[in-house]
Amino acid sequence: MTTGPKSSILRNIGIIAHIDAGKTTLTERILYYTGRTHKLGEVHDGEATMDFLPEEQARGITIMSAVTSCLWRGATINIIDTPGHVDFTIEVERSLRVLDGAVGVFCAVGGVQPQSETVWRQADRHRVPKLVFVNKLDRIGADMNRVIDQMRERLLATPLIITRPYAPDGEFLGVIDCLRQRYYTWPDNNLGAEMLDEPIPPQAESEANQGRRELLEVLAEADDAIMEDYLNDSELSEEKLKAAIRAATISLKLTPVFSGAALRNKGVQPLLDGIVDFLPAPTDLPPIMATTPQGEDVLVESKVKAPLAGLVFKIQMMEQGRKMSFVRLYSGRFNEGDEVVNSRTGQKDKVSRVLRLNAGKRDRIPTAIAGDLVGVVGLRSAVTGDTICSADRLILLESITAAEPVISVAVEPETSSDQQKLLDALTKMTEEDPTFKIKVDPDTGQTVISGMGELHLEVLVQRLGREFGINPRVGKTQVVYRETITKPSQAEAVFDREFAGSLYLAKVTVAVTPTARGAGFTVIKDFTKQTELPEKLINAAYDTLVDGQNSGPVMGYPLTDLEVKLKNLEIGEGLPPEPVIRMTAALALRQALTSATPVMMEPLIRIEITAPDEFTGDIIGYLSARMGRIEDMQAQAGGFRVIIARAPLAELFGYSTVLRSQTQGRGSFIMQFDRFDTVDRKNPANSK
Repeated sequence: MTTGPKSSILRNIGIIAHIDAGKTTLTERILYYTGRTHKLGEVHDGEATMDFLPEEQARGITIMSAVTSCLWRGATINIIDTPGHVDFTIEVERSLRVLDGAVGVFCAVGGVQPQSETVWRQADRHRVPKLVFVNKLDRIGADMNRVIDQMRERLLATPLIITRPYAPDGEFLGVIDCLRQRYYTWPDNNLGAEMLDEPIPPQAESEANQGRRELLEVLAEADDAIMEDYLNDSELSEEKLKAAIRAATISLKLTPVFSGAALRNKGVQPLLDGIVDFLPAPTDLPPIMATTPQGEDVLVESKVKAPLAGLVFKIQMMEQGRKMSFVRLYSGRFNEGDEVVNSRTGQKDKVSRVLRLNAGKRDRIPTAIAGDLVGVVGLRSAVTGDTICSADRLILLESITAAEPVISVAVEPETSSDQQKLLDALTKMTEEDPTFKIKVDPDTGQTVISGMGELHLEVLVQRLGREFGINPRVGKTQVVYRETITKPSQAEAVFDREFAGSLYLAKVTVAVTPTARGAGFTVIKDFTKQTELPEKLINAAYDTLVDGQNSGPVMGYPLTDLEVKLKNLEIGEGLPPEPVIRMTAALALRQALTSATPVMMEPLIRIEITAPDEFTGDIIGYLSARMGRIEDMQAQAGGFRVIIARAPLAELFGYSTVLRSQTQGRGSFIMQFDRFDTVDRKNPANSK
């Protein structure tokens, strides 16, 4: 058995970026150069270590975030390689929730692409310090300066260029280290494992000096001590500059930038140095906030000698149907065989195994300590977002938010005898993926599965066959709708009749008000006059209004973007039972919603299309005919153009086939759920 590293020499990082920016290829190089693997696994050959699922190898994309670890300069680096496809955004969200740092990978040709912006903002929301690796600098059309400008404009970041590409006559030969004033090259004969550290070539001295000046100026803006030394022409040692860069990176003032070409095995070792030098250890970050079950705030410090606090950020089914929980340990420690408490359920579970993760492989370890990312077997009650802690200090860490599904399909087994087997398999898959939902239609008996996109559901159906031996029939893809209201309304419902042999009188007043898009569904108690009714009756009315979210008045779809107020609750002489209050509250809500001009909302999709200029007219014409609205167009290198639009999801099924036909196979696109909103199909110009 192996043991875990000390928190002070640990780096928990994620590799984040747009699809096809080179995240997995970069990770493969990191594992190879650190000695974690002894063969370079290529994505295009289906042999990448981190893409170990058959579905990933077949498609050449990352679907599930994978965890591994390696050693560099005495530090242990835990790495999570995240998907770039928007259908699997939950994998990015839960990874960023538990990471201490991230490496954003940007394509030197494509620049800062839409999914890069999305994951960058996710990282900002979690206050994750970041480095950037500008990849594919060997490609025709590569432009590092454009990427830097886009970082400033689109990400509102302050880039600090550590290594710059050296590419005389357009040929990418190596990188210039602006901090150390050295020149790095990588001979082709050993797959980039050897890095040559050389003086700056005479023809590159001017460029290197300019890079050094720019680095010092940007750093001086973020650090007063460096500013003073810089203005006084004082000596600035490498150690002092590194310390200043590290502090500015951890405080999110600066983003160090490295350059290279991962597929050509160039530029990776300086990035590894940057991960160790500039990204934080768990002990470098401030304590995180947690709450007790009573709502009191508690600070959780990254200390081994502290009460246990860990977050379950992912569930994965192992062989023989056993459940493994991915846990980020924020404080304390636990050993194999220890008993821990799930603070959400109050259930005690025994840690039967602690596992060090290496993508699809696992090594058993005896102990996990503060800062660790480990797999745990034995947490029977855990789901994504749960907190594990000790019985003498129950706390709740901030959970993980999952996006709502936007499309559905009906699935049915080949034989009726497989129905329960299908439901059991789907239930296990929902434990792994919070964005995947299942529902059995009470009217038709159909099993309906919902997810984030066509690819998401396609992958899940394929896993049913591979992992569970079930090959269900799949229906036509359907859009998931929502309902909302367009104006405020108030209604009073009266119950004045016999119930269970007794006569009861109850009155419930409910008000509904539309709210902003994305605000969700909220219920509050807002009594217009004081009431002294039993709490159980008030709660019965309140809970009924909360349950009312599940079925709107138009077509029975869930409600969103409105506020419901329980304004009044009155009863007659006898104390009515709870079912009377529930029926009356449900009637009041239904009347208020019906008179508030309810409408249907459907998912709107943000789509970015990259295609040659000559096909722009056909693309725009098709999108306009499908109720799309063009929001932006950007020229790209090589005669390509990026078209950004929004359109109803229902109008874009099968769009990949359409785009291939329109662009002779040269166009590509990526879609991302934007929001639920109304669509005026009679007059598309009025759609929001």
